[in-house]
Amino acid sequence: MDKQQLIIEQIPKLRRYARALTGNAALADDLVQDCLERAWSRFHLWQPGSNIRAWMFTIMHNCYANFVRKNKHQPSLVTIEDWGGDAQVAPNQENAAELRDVVAAIRQLPAEQREVLLLVGLEELTYAEAAKVLGIPLGTVMSRLSRGREKLRAILTQRPLIAGVRQVGD
Repeated sequence: MDKQQLIIEQIPKLRRYARALTGNAALADDLVQDCLERAWSRFHLWQPGSNIRAWMFTIMHNCYANFVRKNKHQPSLVTIEDWGGDAQVAPNQENAAELRDVVAAIRQLPAEQREVLLLVGLEELTYAEAAKVLGIPLGTVMSRLSRGREKLRAILTQRPLIAGVRQVGD
């Protein structure tokens, strides 16, 4: 399989992960574009036989980290399409409302937990693959994933956490 086809096959997965990471369609498209540009120009660094998906997710993670670092002190902008505002939801759209709540809850997680949760839960990477993508130890992936799932559960059920431990009766 040629270079172009290998990279093109990863685009839908990259777009999904970028959208989940940024929560913004325009920023996600920019992130994917940066990732593709970097992967194309550095394709000679990829080792044939290794996991191209993990390699490209590593590139995307690095691009995202650079973006966050660069824009740390700038106010965040939200497009009208991404805002969601006070739009009314018809009673038969319970699934869409639940999905919106889950997405909003995921966005409340710390970046480290959100990244691991998305890689393992959404992109179905193994713990080892997620560790490689993020450049962290396997135990750290497991710890962040556990804390992220617990915090997500607490957010979605509106139960308070005290230093990572549930209050009696929850």
